[in-house]
Amino acid sequence: MQKRCDAMRNPPKPFASNQTLCRIPYDDANATEVLAQALVRSLLPHVHQREFLCLAIGTDRSTGDALGPLVGSQLVQLAPQGLTIYGTLDEPVHAMNLKEQIEQIHRRHPNAFILSVDACLGQYKHIGMISLQEGSLRPGAGVNKRLPEVGDLSFTCVVNAGGFMEYFVLQNTRLAHVIKMAQVMAGSIHLAFTRLHRMAYKDGPLVTIQSLDKKMSPKGDQRGEFSTG
Repeated sequence: MQKRCDAMRNPPKPFASNQTLCRIPYDDANATEVLAQALVRSLLPHVHQREFLCLAIGTDRSTGDALGPLVGSQLVQLAPQGLTIYGTLDEPVHAMNLKEQIEQIHRRHPNAFILSVDACLGQYKHIGMISLQEGSLRPGAGVNKRLPEVGDLSFTCVVNAGGFMEYFVLQNTRLAHVIKMAQVMAGSIHLAFTRLHRMAYKDGPLVTIQSLDKKMSPKGDQRGEFSTG
């Protein structure tokens, strides 16, 4: 698997924006750092203006679709400062309650900046790729469900190949791989918010984000990747 972080010119259809900010394999040695830098650059302009919220979507009843709740549960344990978390293994946000949860979030957090986290299906060569995408994601698109779009930023990982018997594929995705993907995603979110808190309230900027530009290039393609919800 080629290890890279690509800026993509052709985003997948389930997303409501036209720019992928970062894309890197979960097993890249620098994945947590690179993703954290991309998150910091995206979130920093809003740090004094909006509340930050992570909405981790999925269910522990399906191995592949457990990515979101695993990320949410790990974030609860890591407790990043300045981030409210919805969607855990104990209290999952999934297809059956997503609309209700979104309405509740809008009532409780009317001006929140939402980072949406979900598993997705894609091409076989893209399995394990973590992507940070501008705009909302559409949960359930990978399994032909029509669910509300949600999020200002979309944070996803391709957990398996799509295109045929998607429910069966999700059920038979290896849990060991999903856990490792979730650890990288949760770790990068925690690292990003640790840095954001220090930059905003304590000692000034502690991280340079210019190095991210060197890792990003207008190569690659992410067509055919669909959020599972």
